Amino acid sequence: MAKPKPRKTARARNYVLRLYTSGSTPRSARAISNLHRICEDHLSGRYQLDVIDLYQQPELARSDEVIAIPTQVKELPPPKRKVVGDLSDEKQVVVGLALSETKASA
Repeated sequence: MAKPKPRKTARARNYVLRLYTSGSTPRSARAISNLHRICEDHLSGRYQLDVIDLYQQPELARSDEVIAIPTQVKELPPPKRKVVGDLSDEKQVVVGLALSETKASA
């Protein structure tokens, strides 16, 4: 009899995140700091975070349909989700990125 395959849990998933910022403004710096803290609290060791400065790479915003800065995009796991702002409201970010079950199961 074959062994059943282990089920993938939220803990096993890796997250791919992109944060779009606009230079070194205070709002962008807050968003970067807040997102790093939230990721470490909820996804420690299970995420890839790319910070994209739109002054340096404006063409990248088109593919993610970014219309406001800062914008955080969760590419993986599906579904793709976005959160706009400096990410200071942790609860809103956790719900917006569907991380609420992730920390509970960690």
